[in-house]
Amino acid sequence: MTDHDHDGYRGPATLTVRGRELAVQALLDARHEPLDGRMHWFGRLTGDDLADALGSRTADAVLTTPLGRSSARVGDVDAWGRYRVSGVGTPPFGVPAVHLDD
Repeated sequence: MTDHDHDGYRGPATLTVRGRELAVQALLDARHEPLDGRMHWFGRLTGDDLADALGSRTADAVLTTPLGRSSARVGDVDAWGRYRVSGVGTPPFGVPAVHLDD
């Protein structure tokens, strides 16, 4: 099931790492960081082939959802076997437009 709303993204994704495309499930969110003025996105990934492809190492990757694609850093396995993923800039899912009134 794909779930996209103002709270982020939950659903299928493809992680491309070290020349391999891996089907994963993603739980993602994003926040604007006022100190650097950039969007920081982050979340957790699960997938059958992640442990084989990554082990406990971190890696640069590309995360693609049906809504977008972004460069990412993946690593840091938690106690439940989920891999942390993060990036800076446009997240691999849509974010609502913010309209500022003068």
